[in-house]
Amino acid sequence: MIWKHTLKTSFISLSTNRSRSILTILGIVIGVTAIMLVMSLGAGAQKLILDQVQGLGTNTIAVIPGREPSSPSDTAQIFSDSLKVKDLEALKNKANVPGLKQIMPIVFGAETVSFGANTYQVSVFGATELIAEIFDLQPKVGEFFDKNDVSSRSSSVVLGSKVVDQLFAEDDPLGKKIKIKGRNFKVIAVLPPSGGGTLFNFDEAILMSYTTAQDYLFGIKYFNRLIIEAGEGTDIEAVANDVKLTLREAHNISDPSKDDFFVSTQQDLVKRLSTITTSLTWFLIAMASIALFVGGVGIMNIMLVSVTERTREIGLRKSLGATDRDILTQFLLEAVLLTGVGGLVGVFIGTVLALLISLALSSGLGVMWDFVFPWTGAVLGVGVSALIGLIFGGYPAYKASKKSPIEALRYE
Repeated sequence: MIWKHTLKTSFISLSTNRSRSILTILGIVIGVTAIMLVMSLGAGAQKLILDQVQGLGTNTIAVIPGREPSSPSDTAQIFSDSLKVKDLEALKNKANVPGLKQIMPIVFGAETVSFGANTYQVSVFGATELIAEIFDLQPKVGEFFDKNDVSSRSSSVVLGSKVVDQLFAEDDPLGKKIKIKGRNFKVIAVLPPSGGGTLFNFDEAILMSYTTAQDYLFGIKYFNRLIIEAGEGTDIEAVANDVKLTLREAHNISDPSKDDFFVSTQQDLVKRLSTITTSLTWFLIAMASIALFVGGVGIMNIMLVSVTERTREIGLRKSLGATDRDILTQFLLEAVLLTGVGGLVGVFIGTVLALLISLALSSGLGVMWDFVFPWTGAVLGVGVSALIGLIFGGYPAYKASKKSPIEALRYE
């Protein structure tokens, strides 16, 4: 039996029972569609996150208090009070960190803000005037606080767009006074909407000088972060190492394993985020692949039913000279065709859904959520589908090939 004839016979056999064939491959279609969706949206999310991280510049270094977490669930030492004013002054000293261009302390926390009868839960960021430059924040109206506001502990604040919408509705917020913890703060600027598409969601935040936030809101004498910008052309790793040595000396630490802080460069953060998002994507793919296994079991069941229904056909073909190998090839080819078509349909549906969801996310969230066609997912989906047909169709095909032609012809 030549391949051309075998292929033609397989198509005829499958098209004779179209409804059953469609239902048979449904599990394969769902599984491959899920894989395409997960890989496409996962790649889009990874690109969005990494673009935001890299948008801070490759010469940015973050100093974070506490022991560096050894795993995502290790948060025991994250909220430490190890970074203080003496550390800030030590790092500002050019003799300690020659490659440092500028440094900004940050404190943050959640607070309830009110204006008149309106209240809203916000994130409060306390920083220096450098926050506008480092995070590329340009006020929609008004002007940022300056050095004098920081040194004088001014009660001037900059509001995110959503905070304005919640508190002021149609009113002009500039010059108005809001209340946080019973204290009045004057609004001096408003940020344009970012849609939450930045590394930090400034839409729902209030920005003020870190001195004001420390003394009047949080009552702390330490920093939650130190953001360092290295000079152009400097070796980032060398600057990061100088920061570590300076802080160890300031904290009287001789054993690096006893560090009560950790330093993260943009490259480190990109690698960590890439590892996390990639691991999560493959975990979801593994979950979606369960549908492929279920689809494979369905293929085997239907092929066994098909073998039983076509027993007389098998006997007739064998009596006319078809070999066991011909029958085996016939049924294996039908199984592979079924699953292969299911894989192709799944790739098409998954691609269309991923594109539509990417467009919806871009429009709804106001972010640049790029559609990414996962070639790996497409090849994996179609390839695994065909392999499932080969594996789960193997037993029914073997069973069909071993039927006795005499017994098969007698089958009612």
